[in-house]
Amino acid sequence: MAIVKPFKAVRPNRDKVALVSSKSYEAYTPAELGAKLDFNPYTFLHVINPDYKYLQEISAEQRFQLVRNRYLSFKEQNIFIKDKMPAFYIYETVKENTSFCGIIAATSIEDYDTDVIKKHEGVIKRRVLLFENYLKTTGFNAEPVLLTFKDDETLAEIIDHKKQERPEYEFSTTDKKLHKLWLVIDDSTIDKITKTFQKIEAFYIADGHHRSASSVLLAKDLAKKNKENNGLEDYNFFMSYLIPESQLQISEFNRFVKDLNGLSLEGFLQKISTHFIIENRRQQIYVPSEKHHFSMYLNGEFYSLYLKKDNYKFTNALSKLDAEILFKLILNPILGIKDLTNNDRTGYSDTKTDILSIKTLVDKNLYKVGFGLLPTTVNELKEIANANLKMPPKTTYIQPKLRSGLTMYEF
Repeated sequence: MAIVKPFKAVRPNRDKVALVSSKSYEAYTPAELGAKLDFNPYTFLHVINPDYKYLQEISAEQRFQLVRNRYLSFKEQNIFIKDKMPAFYIYETVKENTSFCGIIAATSIEDYDTDVIKKHEGVIKRRVLLFENYLKTTGFNAEPVLLTFKDDETLAEIIDHKKQERPEYEFSTTDKKLHKLWLVIDDSTIDKITKTFQKIEAFYIADGHHRSASSVLLAKDLAKKNKENNGLEDYNFFMSYLIPESQLQISEFNRFVKDLNGLSLEGFLQKISTHFIIENRRQQIYVPSEKHHFSMYLNGEFYSLYLKKDNYKFTNALSKLDAEILFKLILNPILGIKDLTNNDRTGYSDTKTDILSIKTLVDKNLYKVGFGLLPTTVNELKEIANANLKMPPKTTYIQPKLRSGLTMYEF
């Protein structure tokens, strides 16, 4: 039985929300980040980048404390205000013909541990520990974990009904997205949402594996120090954005390698031909149209690669994944890529906007060869998570991408 509950969010003042909320700081170029910080005194980037004008290097611990101080300063100035009543937050983004709408809520550490909340990616221990330290020092989280679940008619009806009301927030951002947020605070609707979520068998982490793992680690540390811990404390939950799986959008990540591992062009193609049917498309752009088909750009020409299924054995859900096939048959044995998580010979690019990114990066001599894949499907993600398997890094580019500083969860 899944535990999803309302919480008292810390939120931007209504008149400043468009100025406060931001994309993840990693999404900005250095020039964009500097401009935001220089000309917008309300941006949440000031909270998470309080040291950007410091000339000297500071430690992670010092920076985390500065984040905490700036966060408290925003609260003292009433830029941030904490809700007086627990609420569910219905959040919708719209851009052109694409919209996403789900519920921001507190989800249970216990559900994470018991695999009600399922994972499809591994985590890097040092990143989990670093973010746990960040959470412990700052005392808040500003970006929800993205969870997806099987579509539910009851929740859809509640959301549709609530959307008939005037939203608490309605603002546009420079990426031409419209953002709306509604508060659900009446007891009957909260109870209905809570009970409906209890019936859902599984949630799947779509984005935020490191954030959720860090929250779990922090909760366990704090529980050990609290002799009266009963599992209901705020630290035993983490903020999530729960969205039905029909709305989830998954784009592929292309793979790039800087060299051919000492092989000639002919030698490389010969080794690939063991497991793939190769066709030289020359200048014709090739985009895979079926699973287990790949595009390759090398030496100014496109190639199509079709897996020889008689020469490859499918053993589980992971073995059927295109990113895993590429790693097992080309990247590892032929190009000598042993570890995708820490390798300066490899690169990635999502193709949600431009398939020509494969050609562009190779033609600029940033890489020697590029590979294009079909997007992973929601069903593949679920099958791998259900089997407790882990996808290779950078397998999925998932939308929606959530803004920071819109709702904050304190513990």
